[in-house]
Amino acid sequence: MARRRVLWIFPALLILVGLSIYPLLYSLKVSFVTIQGDWGISNYTRILRDHLLHVSLIQTFIYVTGALTIELILGLFLALLVDSLGRGKYFFRGGFLAPMLLPPVVAAIVWRLIYNPQFGVLNSTLKLFGVATEKLTWTSGEGSAMASVIFVDIWEWTPFMFLLLSAGLQSIPVEPCEAARMDGASSFKVLKDIILPLLKPTLFLAILLRAMDLLRIFDQIWILTQGGPGLATETVSLYIYRTAFRFFNFGYAASMSFVCLILVSLFAKSLFRMLKMSVV
Repeated sequence: MARRRVLWIFPALLILVGLSIYPLLYSLKVSFVTIQGDWGISNYTRILRDHLLHVSLIQTFIYVTGALTIELILGLFLALLVDSLGRGKYFFRGGFLAPMLLPPVVAAIVWRLIYNPQFGVLNSTLKLFGVATEKLTWTSGEGSAMASVIFVDIWEWTPFMFLLLSAGLQSIPVEPCEAARMDGASSFKVLKDIILPLLKPTLFLAILLRAMDLLRIFDQIWILTQGGPGLATETVSLYIYRTAFRFFNFGYAASMSFVCLILVSLFAKSLFRMLKMSVV
C-alpha cells in the first residue's frame, strides 16, 4: 500500500524536483562562483560594499512602502464604501476589479503611452485646462519618475487589496456593529473598535501578499523607465537582471538573489508572527 502511494505521488514529486528544487540548488552552487571562475564567498562579501546594490535596496524600499501604504488605504476605503451601499454593490465590485485583469506588461505599455510628454493623453488633457506641460516629463524626470511608476502600480493593484478586504468585511458579523450603533457609537468608533480589530487577519494577509509581490517588481518598471533616469527607479530586481544578463556575472546575481530571498523570508516570518499575535 505504501509503495502504491509513492507511485501515485512520484510524477508530482519529479516535477517539483525538476522545476523547483534542482534549479534552486544549482543557483546556490552558482552563487559561490566568481566571474573569473574561482570558488568562494567573495560574491557574498561584495554585497556589503556594493553601493549600487544599496541604492537599489533603498529605491525598492521607497517603492514598496509608498505603493503598499496607498493601496492599503485606498483598498480599505473602497471596501468600506462599497459595503455600505445598498443597490449597485455588485456592479461596483466588478467595476473596481477591471484594472487588475490586465497583464502587468500591457498596463505598463498603456501607461507609457499615457505618460508620453509629446502625444500622451495626460499632458494633452492638462493643456486643455491651461497647464504648462513643457516640463512635465513624468517617467523621464528624476523627481517624478518614482511617483509615476508607483501610481501605475496603485492603479492596477488597489483592486486586489479591495477584493481581499471586501471579502474580509463580508465575514464580520453585523450584530456587534448594530449593537454599537444602537448604543450611540459613531461610525468612526465602530470602525476603530470593532471592524478594524476583526479585520486584522485579512489586513495582515493583504499586506503580506502585496509586499512579497512588490519586492520582486520588474516588468512595469522595466517598460516604463528601465530603472532610470539614472538610478531614480532602480530596484533590486532590475539590478540583479542587469548583473546577470548584461554583465554576465551570474554568480554575483545569484548571491544577491539568495540574500534577497532571506530578507523576504524574514519579513514574511515577522508578519506571520504579528498575525498570530493579533488572532490570539
